[in-house]
Amino acid sequence: MNDQKNTPPFQHLQYCVRCCIPETQEGVDFDEMGICQACRSSEEKMHINWAEREKDLRVILEDAKAKSGDNYDCIIPISGGKDSTFQLHVLTKVYGMKPLAVTFSHNWFSGTGMYNLLNSLEKFNVDHIMFTPNRSLVNRTARRSLEAIGDACWHCHAGVGAFPLQVAVAYKIPLLIWGESISESSGRASYKCKRLQFDKDYFLSVSAKRKPEEMVCDYLTMKDMAPFKNPTPEECLKVGVHGIHLGDYIFWDDERQMEFVRDNYAWKETNIDGTYKRYKSAECIMPGVHDFTCYLKRGYGRGTFHASVDVRAGLLTREEGFELAKKHDSLRPDALDYYLKITGLTEDEFHKIMEGHRLKKLGKIAMPINFKSKEQRKSIKPFVEELIEKTNKENL
Repeated sequence: MNDQKNTPPFQHLQYCVRCCIPETQEGVDFDEMGICQACRSSEEKMHINWAEREKDLRVILEDAKAKSGDNYDCIIPISGGKDSTFQLHVLTKVYGMKPLAVTFSHNWFSGTGMYNLLNSLEKFNVDHIMFTPNRSLVNRTARRSLEAIGDACWHCHAGVGAFPLQVAVAYKIPLLIWGESISESSGRASYKCKRLQFDKDYFLSVSAKRKPEEMVCDYLTMKDMAPFKNPTPEECLKVGVHGIHLGDYIFWDDERQMEFVRDNYAWKETNIDGTYKRYKSAECIMPGVHDFTCYLKRGYGRGTFHASVDVRAGLLTREEGFELAKKHDSLRPDALDYYLKITGLTEDEFHKIMEGHRLKKLGKIAMPINFKSKEQRKSIKPFVEELIEKTNKENL
């Protein structure tokens, strides 16, 4: 048998010749040299005149200020994560904007995540609105989500898109400002050649995949779907709702930005299932389940994604990236215990549902699933066990 060291996790898949992304990534596009679009976008980024793009941003922001009158200048959707904390810094401290911060709570906040959210509100002194769907609704949508899109997080994908739009219409605030551009690393757009503009259906196409009416079933009604419904096109047009991503106008480096908000605003990292980095989705207890379902569907998880970002940045070799991907992607997340508890699914049922979402290209192979050592499980397990204990006391 060939030595598997420093090789891709699945030998029969095509991988980008520069990074670690496989052909099973949604929307991936390899050029004639075998380079993925995310790598091409990363190269484009090095040749953009960011000073000129920043001038464009300044025009947009000054126009929003001039038109806002005594209203808020813009809406900043925030989670308390590193990106939204950096957004608050840029928009309040650098450009002097008066934003309304808006949060759709997934109701899965980690202790670190809630600290980061409250800390950022205090540090930047911004007004804030948060919507939190009830626990039973979150549990039921989490189950339906697995069946519908092969992912536990539909309610978050849909709510993060819909609630800021609902607030924009209700408060008559036209401009929404997001953080990272989809051109940064997703492979579904690029900085120069293929831009994906924000509109009311942006999150439907990027992450939610199913409209609220498509989620209705014998345990979810259309009334349950109210938090996840976008305003009508007419309502958005009347207010002039539009959105931008800061990452399309300023050079985006999430590693350096995390270090900046950590060192200057006491933003906290935490251990996260499924990856070697400690900052992506630090606000949530469930990213491990989200990324594990991606591994089961597409043969890669967050370890691969983060390794690919670091390979493009020159922090890792491609071979080192593959080793990290193989180490982290296949780990069974501790949060899966909580997911199974709140949905009532058995682990066998979970895997049977995921089998239906697995891409044919992967085949019906026995995908490796690794269990963490006791030492590796220490960080998140106590918090998950506490949630399960609380769940036992609730009426689901």
